[in-house]
Amino acid sequence: MTDLTKNTATTTPPRRGLGDAIRTWWDGLSRPGQWAVGVPILLALALLPIYTPPLIDTPGVSFGGVMAQFAMYALIAIGLNVVVGQAGLLDLGYVGFYAVGAYTVALLTSPNSPWNQTDGGWLEPSWAWLACLPIAVALTAVAGLILGAPTLRVRGDYLAIVTLGFGEIVRLMADNLDELTNGSLGLSKVAYPEVGESETHPGGVFSPGNLGDPDSKNPLEHANSGTWWFWLGMVLVVVVLLIIGNLERSRVGRSWVAIREDEDAAEIMGVPTFKFKLWAFVIGASVGGLSGAMYAGQVTYVNPKQFDIILSMLFLCAVVLGGSGNKLGVIVGAFLIAYLPMRLQSVQLVSSESTGYLLLALDVAVLIGLWLLWRWRGDTLGVWVRRGVITVSIVAVVFGLLLAGSVLLFRKGGAQTLGDLKYFYFGIALVVMMILRPQGLFPVRQKLLTYGRQVYQAVVRKPAAEPIGAGR
Repeated sequence: MTDLTKNTATTTPPRRGLGDAIRTWWDGLSRPGQWAVGVPILLALALLPIYTPPLIDTPGVSFGGVMAQFAMYALIAIGLNVVVGQAGLLDLGYVGFYAVGAYTVALLTSPNSPWNQTDGGWLEPSWAWLACLPIAVALTAVAGLILGAPTLRVRGDYLAIVTLGFGEIVRLMADNLDELTNGSLGLSKVAYPEVGESETHPGGVFSPGNLGDPDSKNPLEHANSGTWWFWLGMVLVVVVLLIIGNLERSRVGRSWVAIREDEDAAEIMGVPTFKFKLWAFVIGASVGGLSGAMYAGQVTYVNPKQFDIILSMLFLCAVVLGGSGNKLGVIVGAFLIAYLPMRLQSVQLVSSESTGYLLLALDVAVLIGLWLLWRWRGDTLGVWVRRGVITVSIVAVVFGLLLAGSVLLFRKGGAQTLGDLKYFYFGIALVVMMILRPQGLFPVRQKLLTYGRQVYQAVVRKPAAEPIGAGR
């Protein structure tokens, strides 16, 4: 006899991935609970450059310096995510804002600059970098306003072309204004935070000369300059995340999402689209200028070649790989962009000519096998298997061409390393992501933003099963 007290409409629960389970668990925590979990994770991340596991260490390169670069890229990815991920505006010239922030600090503090204010000017060398930081943020915000006001009337590919031109204009101006920027020679001896000066650290802990003491048990003495810059970058990342997170939960963030999904519909519903697109452009530009100021202070040298347009594509790659619209996802993308090339810098593509020919033969065999599989069984393969075969074939062809070039031009001691091929494997990663997971590694999940967690939990709460039929 059928039990009519059970809800017969129950269906099999949808399959959930690990990322969805983690997000659901995180959303279920209260705000103090999230801080209780997040603070220990941040502390463990801060100690990573000091107590580096051998598995993730970067041979030949300071791991602290790599993490400092990651902090700067994380800031850039967060700022670019506001423009691309939140407001849906394709910006290909974001490196221009990065350059404006760096050159602002360099022009005000470098001895090679005619605008230097640290030699008898209004800037004291000990706190010159800190004073220039808000100036760099303000000037890049103004640059974003100047660029966005006339150009945000256009959309899509036209906007991408305009922003691409802006990035190139900034670089060419820096290269041609010899009397101001010192041209291609660049500006050296840029100021940095002179904090923690002592006999062992005459320039302070942020000085490039601070190599740290690997034998010291004190984390503060063990840390080199790269680690200190990483710690400062972590603080700035947390502050920027708090500010942008609050904006996302406000009317501004809801307007950004509406514009990204359908700008025409948002405008019909009364959203001042131009105003909020300009907000996104200005906020994203200011965060990029903040990262540029960090870069100028860390390397103490600014040159136009450091801000080429290919770097802007790398920033966009971090956003796309991590997950456009997801703040934590783009930070993971920034880590991949900063860490992987340095980790693979010591790995040679071909260690000897014989190894190169062997790898080339294996690559050809794989291509022949894939071609035969596609020819004889292509119609019976599933959709995902066909996509996998296409992706592997593309990778095998490009890898074979690289192997052929490396074998023919092989020189002992000068073989090409995998770190030099970062644009190659990041490009391959983008192709694979577009085929298999176009939303990125950590896709954004849209939910109600007005009252956040409470409304969301009320909506997704499953109703209790009610008796039906004669059992009611």
